[in-house]
Amino acid sequence: MRFVTAVLLAAVCFGTTGTAQALGPEASAASVGAARILIGGGALGLIAVIQIFAGRRRGAAGTPAAPAAGVATRHPLPVWLLVAIGAAGVLAYQPAFFAGTAANGVAVGTVVALGSAPVITGGLDWALRRRYPGHRWAIATAIATLGVGILAAATGGGGTAGADPLGLVASLGAGASYAVYTLAAKALLDRGWSGSSSMGALFGVAAVFSIPLLATTDASWLATGPGLAMALWLGLVTTTVAYLLFGYGLGGLAPATVSTLTLAEPLTAGILGVALLGEALTAGALLGLLVLAAGIVVLATANAGRRTRVAIG
Repeated sequence: MRFVTAVLLAAVCFGTTGTAQALGPEASAASVGAARILIGGGALGLIAVIQIFAGRRRGAAGTPAAPAAGVATRHPLPVWLLVAIGAAGVLAYQPAFFAGTAANGVAVGTVVALGSAPVITGGLDWALRRRYPGHRWAIATAIATLGVGILAAATGGGGTAGADPLGLVASLGAGASYAVYTLAAKALLDRGWSGSSSMGALFGVAAVFSIPLLATTDASWLATGPGLAMALWLGLVTTTVAYLLFGYGLGGLAPATVSTLTLAEPLTAGILGVALLGEALTAGALLGLLVLAAGIVVLATANAGRRTRVAIG
């Protein structure tokens, strides 16, 4: 249950992203995404470096230097390529997500990106690892996806029919990018890496490449008080803290399961939209949130029950 709780807490942190952006100053999607990764990814990378060197001195398991016992060491892809692929997914996710929310609004952009992520993650995991996530995951994902669809229709003024097509493509791209770096991180965990080390490697490398990306944008908003506050929140809370929790949860759960649990993000975003942004919660939106929550509960209770049976057995 602790892995499920960690992922749900990470999703709550993720869910504050759109609200923080809405409350902050005007800035381009590329600029905000690059700043977020530079700050949050840099902090994750620093944590990973400290942990790796400390682990080597102690000879501890769970670091890149000392794979955990019982973990197979034969993998088709080298570590550097996994890190590169994962970092590319991290970099691609940021501008795609913010471009989607900028084009179609926080509600529609968020639910399309995150609604597509579990399906894409489960499909890729099944194709690459020949590991079917299970019927319970399929049912829970279908319920949760229905919920995000209802929510998108209710908050988007009649659904996505009038939405910006390029914005929808950007949101789907964000969902695919999420699937890529989640599977890359899981592959590192399977090699014995700790959650913080795997996330630190992916986001640390992404942070380095975000520097030239940020330099090509108008980053004058960072020199303002509200802009700096937004960047620090997006970097340290929605990235550093969130992905430390995410990495811990990913260590004990299947990637597809984690992706479905993170659908608690639009649930959080919807609640914050009402509480802090003054957005109206229609009957349709409320129905969507309830259906979405039901899908998450179905999956969370399934994992909790499985852990309990294992412990008793």
